[in-house]
Amino acid sequence: MAKSLLEQLKSMTVVVADTGDMQSMEKFKPQDATTNPSLLEKAAKMPAYQQIVDDTLKKASAEKPGASAKEVANEAFKQLAVAFGVKILQIVPGRVSTEVDARMSYDTAATLDIARDIIARYAKLGIGRERVLIKIASTWEGIKAAETLEKEGIHCNLTLLFGLHQAIACADAGVTLISPFVGRILDWYKKDTGKTYEGADDPGVQSVTKVYNYFKKFGYKTQVMGASFRNIGEIRELAGCDLLTISPELLAELDATQDELPKKLDAEKAKSSDAQRITMDRATFDRMHAEDRMATDKLKEGIEGFSKALEDLEKLLAKRLEEIGAKQPA
Repeated sequence: MAKSLLEQLKSMTVVVADTGDMQSMEKFKPQDATTNPSLLEKAAKMPAYQQIVDDTLKKASAEKPGASAKEVANEAFKQLAVAFGVKILQIVPGRVSTEVDARMSYDTAATLDIARDIIARYAKLGIGRERVLIKIASTWEGIKAAETLEKEGIHCNLTLLFGLHQAIACADAGVTLISPFVGRILDWYKKDTGKTYEGADDPGVQSVTKVYNYFKKFGYKTQVMGASFRNIGEIRELAGCDLLTISPELLAELDATQDELPKKLDAEKAKSSDAQRITMDRATFDRMHAEDRMATDKLKEGIEGFSKALEDLEKLLAKRLEEIGAKQPA
């Protein structure tokens, strides 16, 4: 019997579930899982996870007597992200990525404080730091925070990554993992040019391929995890990438499709690529970022989007807290 694309992909790439839905993880058996505020907000609305949400809210409320619903909701979000992470780690054998508050993306000190707090919360629940990746936006300030965290043995996943300059800065900082956003890059180019792109012509695919080849050619240990896919064609073009984080919908499509899956990215072949080494510092980073309209637009949009999702989640939690309070016996 022919193997599915998903089965073949798992033989050459670490497959990661891009979801907060644990039922999907149980079905597709990924190695790792990633979450973000948008995914947590979506999961928190699902009836299957209402008990986790309610238990977290009650715990946060008990720990902050007299606090406003908004303050309790803010504390509950921190606890909920870790609570979901702990549940996820009961399913996946590898790691979970838990995101720092996106509103702190340009604040190195605040990012460090939040990251250390997340790790401490996991530790209290018996989860070692080797099973957690701290997700941080790939701003210069975020990358500098990740550099410090990595030296402390706290592993980082740098997200909202759209340009080669961000990738090189991350690799120079010694981060564990980067997540270039394939689909969001495609979205920008389609809107900007009015064209459609397929296969190897996809700008998101080209961007990740370029980063992968650069890292492998110059011997960086930082791994590349393609993210934010719009179709399985993009995934097929990146077969062989270190990791790929994939939504449940596309995991299902890969699982249902039987076809040959050639390896497209290869570490040995990358060593003979024509990539030229770039020395990265703050001035070079800022210059390259300003020159890259797509990266500038998508990083700003991504931080704003994750920040809004976080605020929406906090509102949802505050509303749920009031509902729970109304149900409590007088």
